[in-house]
Amino acid sequence: MSTLECHNEEKIEQKAFSCELCGKSFLFNCGLNRHLRTHTGEKPYSCEVCGIPFTQMSHLKKHMRTHTGEEKAFACEICAKKFSEKSDLNRHTQIHTKPFSCNLCDFSVSTKQYLVLHIRTHTGEKPYSCEVCGISFTGKGPLQRHIKIHTGEKPYPCDICDKSFSEKSTLNQHIRTHSEDKAFSCEICAKSFSGKWNLSQHLRSHTGEKPFSCDVCQSSFTTKQSLAMHMRIHSGEKPFACDICGKCFTRNSPLKIHMRIHTGEKPFSCDVCQSSFSTKQHLLTHMRIHSGEKPFTCKICGKCFTQNSLLKRHLRIHTGEKPYDCQVCGKSFSVKRNLTQHVRTHTGEKPFSCEMCGFSFSTKIQLTRHMRKHGGEVPAKYTQ
Repeated sequence: MSTLECHNEEKIEQKAFSCELCGKSFLFNCGLNRHLRTHTGEKPYSCEVCGIPFTQMSHLKKHMRTHTGEEKAFACEICAKKFSEKSDLNRHTQIHTKPFSCNLCDFSVSTKQYLVLHIRTHTGEKPYSCEVCGISFTGKGPLQRHIKIHTGEKPYPCDICDKSFSEKSTLNQHIRTHSEDKAFSCEICAKSFSGKWNLSQHLRSHTGEKPFSCDVCQSSFTTKQSLAMHMRIHSGEKPFACDICGKCFTRNSPLKIHMRIHTGEKPFSCDVCQSSFSTKQHLLTHMRIHSGEKPFTCKICGKCFTQNSLLKRHLRIHTGEKPYDCQVCGKSFSVKRNLTQHVRTHTGEKPFSCEMCGFSFSTKIQLTRHMRKHGGEVPAKYTQ
């Protein structure tokens, strides 16, 4: 066995320091001790100037530069951009040199590792799979970020307010919210920001610039985060799963809205009639009943609607489009509800029952007509 192989084997064996709370392992005991502070909240390193405590000495040293004036001591020789850490400067300089090119699409990257990851977007290869839910990824980094959704691990704590984050980049964005200094102002609307990056991102709302493009469909986005969320449409990745029914979502916000189906929570109330809704959008749509507003107009006949979905459905009258096909007989329909009713002619399903005589019907309107014979109304469970 070579010296290198022995060294690697020893490193694997030595990674014996495990966290009893979350199971994460470390090569050295000092790494475990630093990690444990994410669970205990301990911050043993304090700034002698302003008293702010930190979990690590490196974080304290970085903070001290805000007092000494050496906050960004490392400058890029090409574009003069400054950084507080040499490691950040080293990563930045790779932007200026991209020696690795893709033979399939002319895309260039700064490292060979990035090129390997990029090529997988063409081949579809996803060699890294989540052992919990089975979702596959092109790289180890995306898998590790995904696993934190299942474990709930948030190893990056804010030294000011104790809030923790799963990604360091998210922590860096959060730290700016504590800074009262907002030295970067928008010349168009005068809005101020704590960081130049935040201002640059804001300016795109005025200029319409969308510098982040999807390699698959060429759609463009104002932020890298928006592009990352969009890419899940192509990858099929849905990392946010409902604990009750298992339904998965591409983002956390739709999952929160979905959970209200199970909890029955309806936090948005109408001030006029006290009706409650699970989403703000549903409330806004409902309010048009009271206001009479119909902002969606058919350009062909001028008819107006309260919802865009109703306008789209109406337009099929003019276009003749029938996108809903019966899998049994091939008959097409312009409205999904009509297809659902039609399918019952094949299955024999009759979900609407008369509570007085037990007679069943395939549609609600048939039950309504039948109830008139009894002189009654349709049961409440069918009118909701």
